[in-house]
Amino acid sequence: MGTTEEVFDVAIIGGGVVGCAIAREMAVFGMNAVLLESRSDLGDGTSKANTAILHTGFDTVPGSLESSLVTRGYELLGTYAKAANIAVEQTGALLVAWDDDQESSLEQLLEKAHDNGVISAGLVDSEEVRRREPHLGPGSRSGLVVPGESIIDPWSVSLAFAREAVANGLTLKRNARVRGVDHGVDVHELHLDGERIRATWVINAAGLQSDSVNRWFGHDEFFITPRRGQLIVFDKFARELLNEILLPVPTERTKGVLVSPTAWGNVLLGPTAEDLSDRSDTATTTEGIAQLLDAGRAILPTLLDEEITAMYAGLRAATEHRDYQIAVYPDERYLCVGGIRSTGLTGSLGIAEYVRSLLSQAGLALVAREAAMVPIMPPLGEHQIRPMMDNALIQRDPLYGTALCHCEQVSRGEVRDACHGAVAATDVEGVRRRTRAMNGRCQGFFCGAEVMAVISEETGIPVEVLTEVRTAR
Repeated sequence: MGTTEEVFDVAIIGGGVVGCAIAREMAVFGMNAVLLESRSDLGDGTSKANTAILHTGFDTVPGSLESSLVTRGYELLGTYAKAANIAVEQTGALLVAWDDDQESSLEQLLEKAHDNGVISAGLVDSEEVRRREPHLGPGSRSGLVVPGESIIDPWSVSLAFAREAVANGLTLKRNARVRGVDHGVDVHELHLDGERIRATWVINAAGLQSDSVNRWFGHDEFFITPRRGQLIVFDKFARELLNEILLPVPTERTKGVLVSPTAWGNVLLGPTAEDLSDRSDTATTTEGIAQLLDAGRAILPTLLDEEITAMYAGLRAATEHRDYQIAVYPDERYLCVGGIRSTGLTGSLGIAEYVRSLLSQAGLALVAREAAMVPIMPPLGEHQIRPMMDNALIQRDPLYGTALCHCEQVSRGEVRDACHGAVAATDVEGVRRRTRAMNGRCQGFFCGAEVMAVISEETGIPVEVLTEVRTAR
């Protein structure tokens, strides 16, 4: 087994959106850092399968760490997304009450929103609810309006953070599963398959495995129970059925089933909330999809008349605690970022900033360097100017006018670009997240072979290998 002689200042375990945000923070503030991701791509676990909402944090527990970091993250990510050309639409959200108990909870939810600093939230009567959303099912009552809730392109967030981090000197290692750690007096030695990485500090951002990594350092403050959320994606024709994000009144355990537009122009229904023991079970189930269809029929009946584009499931890192589990252990040169639930996308930059403050208090000399520019990400949003709509871009490079994926209007030039650069795609799913290719109605039935041929041409990976990897996933 080879051992890297270099000693990194910081090793970050986990390349989801939170790990990538922390990696960016460390690189921008002068740390010689390495990001270790077990999968072939960043944001390929929990971060790729969420509801893609930029939350105000109106319903978080006031005074909690989650509340403060989501509030801060909402501000930071909104600004960052604008600079990085990441699609965000401030649609607003409407919580709808459907029975006496839910209606009686609205005043308390409004008070919580105001306690969390979301003073724009307000109550509306049943008539206003109907005016705002005329396609709602029978039985809707009064509601709570939260104007600041937004939809966002979630895939580009992790990739933007990683690209900026690499541009600022981060070492990125993919397919780098950490199997264990040896604790030295001054240096930790992380065991990977065929390699050992040495680092002074270790930051645990391992998501669903964060409790296991925590135990390597002698801590057991929390236990991860994977919570599966199944979701249904409806065709773009369904978009005209709603004007904003439709939220249920949340319970102690879950925020419930929502109906939301997406940044790609579709409509999302979900998620379920199923506690599992298998930390890799992202299968959709007959029972779960039936549950969602029943909920959708009650919330927005005509939604079920629309075509379903896709169904998928993601796992959230639920713990026995109601708050984020972030702690620093200066004597051990270890920092744990665990229990980051569904608000992790919104909170990511707030979490990274908080991690930096904890490390500074622990004695690390974090000084902002003259940072590389924020990367400009490909425009994936339905309301952005996509390359195939950009005549000036096509004149400079005709490949941006050559369609590969007709459903999502993805060009040959975009797929080519996704296969190159410091954080390039190495398989079909990586290209999908960077371009939207094969993300439409046919799910790659018509364009898949051609897209894989282009990936093979650009990367040198044989088509049969790309096919095997795609089938395995």
